[in-house]
Amino acid sequence: MPKNPPLLSLKNLHVSIEGKDVVRGMNLDIAAGEIHALMGPNGSGKSTLVHALMGHPSYTVTKGKAQFLGKDLLALKPDMRAAAGLFLAFQYPRELAGVSLQSFLFASLNALSKANPKRKKILLPAFRTLLEEKMKELRMDPSFAERSLNQGFSGGEKKKAEMLQMAMLSPRLALLDETDSGLDIDALQIVGEEVESLRSPTFSALIVTHYARLLDVITPDKVHVMVRGKIVESGGPDLALHLEREGYARYGVTDEGKILLR
Repeated sequence: MPKNPPLLSLKNLHVSIEGKDVVRGMNLDIAAGEIHALMGPNGSGKSTLVHALMGHPSYTVTKGKAQFLGKDLLALKPDMRAAAGLFLAFQYPRELAGVSLQSFLFASLNALSKANPKRKKILLPAFRTLLEEKMKELRMDPSFAERSLNQGFSGGEKKKAEMLQMAMLSPRLALLDETDSGLDIDALQIVGEEVESLRSPTFSALIVTHYARLLDVITPDKVHVMVRGKIVESGGPDLALHLEREGYARYGVTDEGKILLR
């Protein structure tokens, strides 16, 4: 039987910022239902990669291909990438004064249904029931739904709000950019449990992280090491544990996290 094509396929992808090459020949396949972890030192291009995939205008793809669900991802505008099922959780979520969390989510859901005929428009009573259910799963105070998005939220609360968005929007592929950054142990557990609860044949994730602690809660199918803009090693969950113990010295990275040029 023919093998199903990957959900996301990157071939020799190069990305630059202000004319400087940061991602330099990225090759990666993520199958439907898989969770991948992308690890590496600062400056290796991990965050650049996920922002470029989402279509951030500051990042320019200069070479290579990126296919999502068998289509040319790079030909789609950011809103159409979201409509196709791509989701980005930011390392530093932005604040939106005057826009409540629930209003933002309701508008986002209906924007997706408008752009994608396969998604049904959600009516307000059903939305409120779903929102209450998802907030309970994330152990979020219901009053947060009325507050301006991320305004006055702690770091952990912002990350929970990102997970709430992910749970409500049901993406096909979630790009999680250092979601574990700034989380205490309890918040880390909750975030990890939410990602694991979504694991299914219709949900995949690429988790960008420096540390293996998040992977104590989430068991990735594959772990990749990114150095100097490309993947230099791939393996299973044991690879993350090795990196936690040994660091990145064997890839030419100093104890201070500086990447030695090669």
